Amino acid sequence: METPSRTNGRLTAFGDQLVQVHNWLRKELALLHDDLGSVAEGRAERLRDLRAHCLTFCSALTRHHTGEDGGAFLVLADKFPELRPSLEELAHDHGVMTGIIERLEELVAGVGPGSSQGEILDVQRELDGLTAIMETHFRYEEKRIVEVLNSLDVPEWREAKPSFLLKSH
Repeated sequence: METPSRTNGRLTAFGDQLVQVHNWLRKELALLHDDLGSVAEGRAERLRDLRAHCLTFCSALTRHHTGEDGGAFLVLADKFPELRPSLEELAHDHGVMTGIIERLEELVAGVGPGSSQGEILDVQRELDGLTAIMETHFRYEEKRIVEVLNSLDVPEWREAKPSFLLKSH
């Protein structure tokens, strides 16, 4: 059963909206990789873009995961108790990603025009780690919960989009 919500005049289910948010976060992460590549190539003028983009992306990803842990996962655990082990695993991933995000923000803040290749490589390693865990996490989450999210009717989520379904630019 698909329970729709209105978005721009068309009907969209909550699980489908989750996939849209994941796709947006994937795109933003790819742009962050591009920004880092530009800085690594010596285009210091892109440093401001890298820092701003990193803060924006990291904030959006954190808001998404916090919204899942404090909202969506609680609803799903209540209505679908058989999902609790999967939800706990997904919440654990959120904690791992939070640690990577914190290290990434620190490293990006320390990158400057005189940064060594080693410092830039440190940022690249953290970004690559975040990319790997995020992609695995998103695929698993989409496999496990999109269908059940699509079956939900949560009036509060229709009236005001919950934070795990928000995108920002």
